[in-house]
Amino acid sequence: METNGQVRSATRRPLRPTAKMLPGQARSHNRALVLQTLHTVVDPLSRADLARSTGLTRVTVSDLVAELLAEDLLLEIGVRTDVRPGKPATLLQINPDAYHVLGVDLSPFGAFRAAVVDLHGRIRSRHEVPTEGATGEAAVAVLDRLLTEALDAVRAPLLGIGVGTPGIVDAAGTVRSAPNLRWTDLPLGERLAARFPGPVLVANDANAAVMAEHALGGAAGDVLLVKVGFGVGAGLVIDGVPRLGAHSAAGEIGHVVVGTDGGPRCACGKDGCLEAWLSVPSLLRALAAAEPDGDAGRTAVLRQAGRRLGIALAPVVGALALPEVVLSGPPDLLDGELRAAADATLRERIIAAFDDELSVRLTQLGEDIVPRGAAAIVLAAELGVA
Repeated sequence: METNGQVRSATRRPLRPTAKMLPGQARSHNRALVLQTLHTVVDPLSRADLARSTGLTRVTVSDLVAELLAEDLLLEIGVRTDVRPGKPATLLQINPDAYHVLGVDLSPFGAFRAAVVDLHGRIRSRHEVPTEGATGEAAVAVLDRLLTEALDAVRAPLLGIGVGTPGIVDAAGTVRSAPNLRWTDLPLGERLAARFPGPVLVANDANAAVMAEHALGGAAGDVLLVKVGFGVGAGLVIDGVPRLGAHSAAGEIGHVVVGTDGGPRCACGKDGCLEAWLSVPSLLRALAAAEPDGDAGRTAVLRQAGRRLGIALAPVVGALALPEVVLSGPPDLLDGELRAAADATLRERIIAAFDDELSVRLTQLGEDIVPRGAAAIVLAAELGVA
């Protein structure tokens, strides 16, 4: 739900923890649990509410709340007005301006984007710098300009910078391969951390986007998100856990060759990759070539791209019994003929028992999906709020 630009949802879904808590981590775990509980509800909670929701003792909750109030991470916003026995409870909520996060999206065609995001998920400002075809070191220079501009708009302590980029990104923030940007083994996280304040976390753009969709969008459970921009990638959440795969390369569907009939030349050097059919620049080139044929030519291009997407996704959707595929990218290209063709192709190629459960739709988070997801990665790393 979004009200006056503020995202606060009763159905916001936390990611499932993937590691056991060590004995020395109890306090930080409990602190994150309190913040997580307040982050996932619409209405403010009292200390007693927090104790009931978290299973922690009232003494532990009281101590943690006092600590978080002292750090300005929580606000006391008044007392509960409904009639209950005893002293009215003081209500608490996360202070949205205790910190701001900078979320960055390097996936759009023709520009890099950034957003300043508060702790309620509300976007305080948006920034964009055209790339003008920059790749390699020139693209890094464009990113530097974007970050410098966006950081000037931050009006609270900076919690960190989250960057969503096309390509394969390892846990250290090194971009192992991003063909469209001509980046290979680029230590992007390390380089940005040396130039800009706060922690810098770098992730694949589709993995950032699926985190935003899981937490803030309409995803009801397991979900595969396909991010279409300068390139094509996918993010996957199963059983509440982001699936990154070996070498953090899960979801790199853009450079899977679709079909056996060849196809357009891809930036990676192969013919017929999904990205060569579906990326925004590929679609724009194909649509320009089809202009003499009018609406029929446009329809043919979009249906072809949708069919190729359906062919690429069918084995994944079928093998994992995924109920939902979400598309993220320009709605004027993805919605309508392209989405319908992908949906129909998927249904033709998966087992009939899954057919009624399958949904293929566009995200409702629009162009903010990657910045919000990148900000969510920083929140999870720095505050334990997922």
